[in-house]
Amino acid sequence: MGTVSVDTSPHAAPSRPGLSFALLGAVQITLIATITVITVALPAIQRDLRLTDTDLVFATSAYSLSFGGLLVLGGRLADLLGHRRVFVTGTVVFGAASLAAAAAGTLWVLVAARFAQGVGAAFAAPAAMALLGSVFPDAARRTRALAVWGVLASIGAGSGNILSGVILSWVQWRWVFVAPAVVSAVVALCAPLLPAGPARRPERLDVPGAVLITAGLTAFIYGLGESDGVWTGVGVLGLVLFAVTQTRTSRPLVPPALLASARRLAALLAIGLTAAAMATYFFVLALYFQRTLDYSPLRTSAAFLPSVLAVLFTAAVGGRAARRFGAGALTAAGLAIGAAGMGLLSGLGADSSYWGLLAAGITLFPVGAGFTFSGATVWAVEGTAPEEAGLVGGVVNTAMEIGPPVGLAVLVPLAVSYAAGHGGSGEPAADASGYGFAFGIAAVALAVASALVLLQRASRSSGTPARG
Repeated sequence: MGTVSVDTSPHAAPSRPGLSFALLGAVQITLIATITVITVALPAIQRDLRLTDTDLVFATSAYSLSFGGLLVLGGRLADLLGHRRVFVTGTVVFGAASLAAAAAGTLWVLVAARFAQGVGAAFAAPAAMALLGSVFPDAARRTRALAVWGVLASIGAGSGNILSGVILSWVQWRWVFVAPAVVSAVVALCAPLLPAGPARRPERLDVPGAVLITAGLTAFIYGLGESDGVWTGVGVLGLVLFAVTQTRTSRPLVPPALLASARRLAALLAIGLTAAAMATYFFVLALYFQRTLDYSPLRTSAAFLPSVLAVLFTAAVGGRAARRFGAGALTAAGLAIGAAGMGLLSGLGADSSYWGLLAAGITLFPVGAGFTFSGATVWAVEGTAPEEAGLVGGVVNTAMEIGPPVGLAVLVPLAVSYAAGHGGSGEPAADASGYGFAFGIAAVALAVASALVLLQRASRSSGTPARG
């Protein structure tokens, strides 16, 4: 195992915590928006670079592969090397890679740039979340900040879809990569305003564990995204081997006790399931709007505007709700509201009115998702030692990253299969019924998760042994 030197200098809370949170939040939103901002631009990229459909898959998935695969390692390095140092490094790498993607003239330059974007994001995201503890040393303000932080992923996903439609209506596709580079440059220049993070002591990095979890997560995410059972199996095997090694080393990358908490596991399950439902929500509705309702790309982006407004509402009230009712209660309520929204969307038909059942579901599910992310993020982080804040941030972000490929790999084939049994793909009524079926399955999964969270809270309140 290699030795990592760490920063042992003292730190202090920033004099302008609001500005610090804005800088960190801007990066978090940008990192998530970069996942979805390329979607509407894919046809233009394909024409300009003369790519095949298979090529587009590589260009789309490269970012998610490195981002999801390296998050745990990025979080651990943030704890060892210093939260601000790793945050700035990741942000600079992400920004430089974004410029490379904007200038790409061939497929492999674009793929390499997207992969490098993911590397930078994997280091910046957990470090940014870890810095919240230094920005808000007061427990009450930190809880409110974490609740808002949990919603930023939803804001990023929604704004990426909207921003891409707007950009493509006015300028070339390359500007969808210039925008994140500009955000990165501004934040990097303002980084001295951020606290350095807690003082660290020298520790050894679990190199074998880092290799296993990075390879396992990457293979698992790739296998799900490509519906490749071999790669998915390789990923599962790598993760199993990682879990075994963590119990046999004195300096584990992820201490087993970190995931022995039933509370934290329930929070991660809520985050992962909600992220899976949200990815399916955006993917399926984008198809429904354009294929069934014959919307243009710009009108499709505008159709998602209520989603972003709904999430902004949860960001405004989620922090206060988490403090008043408890993070677990907010998580359970969010899952239940999300299930109700998905239930409404399960009634999709070829002649559904946007301003009727569809609009209600479009607004209600994001509200539930926002509350879930707010409550579950606070719940997952509660009780975390400062020296493990980056690692926990990496684990939380990993749950968010694994959720979408799992959701798409499970729900989209179910929608296609259901549609095939009701008239075949290409028929608006059949496709709409398939979309509705996928939303119905998601509604059931979220409702079950809500019940499990309530059971976990009840077991803790009654004194039943439940770790965490």
